[in-house]
Amino acid sequence: MSALIARTGRHRQRYENDFRLVAGCIPYRIKKDGEDETVDCESRLELLMVSSPDREDLVFPKGGWEDDETIGEAACREALEEAGVKGILDVSSSS
Repeated sequence: MSALIARTGRHRQRYENDFRLVAGCIPYRIKKDGEDETVDCESRLELLMVSSPDREDLVFPKGGWEDDETIGEAACREALEEAGVKGILDVSSSS
């Protein structure tokens, strides 16, 4: 397994009307609750948030959207760089 090297700098960042465009995601999973499938989905839902050096609270992984990637690729890259997770991107609910 090769080491992950995070992208640095903002020379490839996308901007619109002087605002830097970012991509992010809300990593989640539905816990299996043994054999009891009658437990509602809400009580089995786990969200993943990360700490940020500039803030005291937790945030969802996000970061700059670069000019050589789609927004989905950027969201996946940020989840891996910031939270160390890979998953399946559900693009049907993105805007």
